[in-house]
Amino acid sequence: MKDNNMQKKSFREKYLNKKFILIVVGVGILIGGVTAGALLKASENPSFCANCHIIKPYYVSWSDSVLLDHKHAEEDIECLDCHVRTIPEKAMEGINFITGNYYMPLEGPPGDRAMCLDCHSEDGEGSTWEEIKAATDFTDSNPHDSHNGEQDCNVCHQMHKQSTPFCAECHVWSWYKDLDENWDV
Repeated sequence: MKDNNMQKKSFREKYLNKKFILIVVGVGILIGGVTAGALLKASENPSFCANCHIIKPYYVSWSDSVLLDHKHAEEDIECLDCHVRTIPEKAMEGINFITGNYYMPLEGPPGDRAMCLDCHSEDGEGSTWEEIKAATDFTDSNPHDSHNGEQDCNVCHQMHKQSTPFCAECHVWSWYKDLDENWDV
């Protein structure tokens, strides 16, 4: 006679029990957590983002160009210093890339005055717009004291393409000749 303990267990008895399922789920969560953590850490490095073909032109511009983003790179400003994203936003960007659910050019940070003045002021805390106006008070005009009222920085200053002075739509000022090759006048 056969011993009851010697009987072969079915697949269901062997693998579809609570203990086995909990172990598999636990290992899956552990692997997922480690992978997510590694991706988050890697995403802090601008060259990691360049692996994505839609980001590569932005990375190339940041790492070696005449544009404003490269000037920021030379001051050790990395992409995520301006392109601040929460963990869910980063995850959604990854999903959108994989599924092709994005538009070109990619939408960047607002480029508004408050964001820029977080760094671009004398004390580094964006204390006053007056500091900026004083630094650009040229003889014939002041681009930061416009008769059009207060403008956000990205009206003129562009990161990943040539900047264009808004004034140049109507005016020809002598200080245009002093602008570097980042500017299209």
